[in-house]
Amino acid sequence: MAKVCQYFFAPQSPYAYLGHERFVRLAKQYGVQVEIKPCDLGKIFGVSGGLPLAKRPPQRQAYRLIELKRWSEFLQLPLNLQPKFFPVPGDPAAKLIIAARLAHGTDAALAVTGAIMRAVWAEERNVGDADTLAAIATECGHDGKALVKSSETASVQAEYERHTDEAIAANVFGAPWYVVEGEGFWGQDRLDFVERAFAR
Repeated sequence: MAKVCQYFFAPQSPYAYLGHERFVRLAKQYGVQVEIKPCDLGKIFGVSGGLPLAKRPPQRQAYRLIELKRWSEFLQLPLNLQPKFFPVPGDPAAKLIIAARLAHGTDAALAVTGAIMRAVWAEERNVGDADTLAAIATECGHDGKALVKSSETASVQAEYERHTDEAIAANVFGAPWYVVEGEGFWGQDRLDFVERAFAR
């Protein structure tokens, strides 16, 4: 029986972007089934003591930029440190990912997720905009307009809220967050440990 990894993230998170492709490769390499769970990081911060970027002290904001630059160079992933469309609300993109999973399965949703993350951090695109999201989904081989429409339904909203509640119940307080056999791992810099858990 395949191992399962719950993958909690906010699509606008730079660290989720930095870890996404590597995580997907590892899951495929070890035959791990991914449960993709985009969630509302603002709501999670509200109950876990986290602060949105604008409310963090200046020294934390400055160090964040240093770390993002380091990781971008180390992983050889393009990343605009201060993208044109950021901060950006994550809800519309998260719900598009959920709609993609419901309509086309987890692999399709993971591909759409990667495309959305690249759009924010490497392509200067506004993922808070419905037309941009439709274009991204279309580029991934789907009917983008139909997917955006389905992302706005009550059933997708309910799924988004459920993911967020599950994240809070699992003591998630940041993104990305991976749960393997009940063990949580916070951050793309923990993927070496995630890989060890996959290999166990």
